[in-house]
Amino acid sequence: MLLAYTLALPLIFLAAFPGWIVKMIKRGGLGTRLGERLAIYSSPKSAEPNRAVHFHAISVGEAMLALKLIRAWRAQHPDQAFVLATGTATGHAVASAAGIPGLRVTYSPLDFPFMVARYLKRFQPSQIVLIEAEVWPHFMRACHQRAIPVSLANARMSPRSARRMTRFAKHLRPFYSLLANVGIQQPEDREIWLNLGVAPANIHLTGSVKFDPGSGTLPAKHPEFQHILDTFGPSRPVVLAASTHAGEDAPIATAIRTAAPHALPVIVPRHAERRSEVKSALEQAGFSVTLRSSFTPQTQPGDILVIDTTGELRDWTAHANVVIIGKSFLSTGGQNPCEAILARVPVIFGPHMENFEPLATRLVETHAAIRTTGTADLATAIQSALDPETAGKQTTNATAILTPHRGATTKTLELLS
Repeated sequence: MLLAYTLALPLIFLAAFPGWIVKMIKRGGLGTRLGERLAIYSSPKSAEPNRAVHFHAISVGEAMLALKLIRAWRAQHPDQAFVLATGTATGHAVASAAGIPGLRVTYSPLDFPFMVARYLKRFQPSQIVLIEAEVWPHFMRACHQRAIPVSLANARMSPRSARRMTRFAKHLRPFYSLLANVGIQQPEDREIWLNLGVAPANIHLTGSVKFDPGSGTLPAKHPEFQHILDTFGPSRPVVLAASTHAGEDAPIATAIRTAAPHALPVIVPRHAERRSEVKSALEQAGFSVTLRSSFTPQTQPGDILVIDTTGELRDWTAHANVVIIGKSFLSTGGQNPCEAILARVPVIFGPHMENFEPLATRLVETHAAIRTTGTADLATAIQSALDPETAGKQTTNATAILTPHRGATTKTLELLS
């Protein structure tokens, strides 16, 4: 299996490289030490924090979860050094903007043996913490050879991924069995990781750090954000579509206008580089669009606000009266509803929340969220969620659903440290 993977990896890289470069250009990644993805470093090795704890987080969501753990860890051990390695330019930007003293932000190396070896030789990590799912064969093997423990925090696997992993479990066990610790989110996840070869003693129920309502910074209102919203008209209810994907923006905005013409639609695309695509789709649907990135005090507000800046979604959520979860209508998987729940804002999502099961089903069954069959009945759901009595019951029930995950951050840190 390792031989087949090693032979296929260059071909996969060559096929993916052009699209990857285009994506990095769109996301502004070319000027962010992108060579570190290839284990090419411009600063002297002596400047690096050796024997630090390394977190590997590929996406923006994973990077924010890693930052949450790092902040909590630093509160207990202020002298501990950390490195956060990301896989995307947006994740790198969020980590760099976090302002954590002494945190070295880099890119995780591609899984070529010589790149992995150069990375490990340069930093000499004391341990490595993978966030949610990223287990790479050469990386795991190299860490094992160097006696560097690798743990998986907030381990998550969608039902689709679990089926695929089960199918190839016998080929994957040599790599997954090298994990020193796996922190799982719910008891039923244990069987998945046992099947992948993780030793029973190395699997620990921690709950979800992402869903932990008792730690980290909660979504909070910003005076700057409120000022922007006020320019569209004071006291207008805000219906925010969070982390939308291609094709969802215009139907969602149209449903908001149908449900509540007095409400302000706020669209937050999952990827900020989609701004032109989103703006064009909304204008074709009859909206005049204001982009957050080009907003000035002199800006004449349009019908709709598009948040095309990175890392602000959590606190924009605190200003919303209703949050609609993106990637749940026309794409598969859904996005995380928990920031809205923690902000005590009612949540609506479409039929596709596969990546957040069984949480999504539990929210619906306890009347803690509204699931629609698509965008056709979205307007009715918005009207329901804007009702103060319905919203109050929904947010109370949703907060109770997250209670079992309280303390997950502390449990995870105890496991790692």
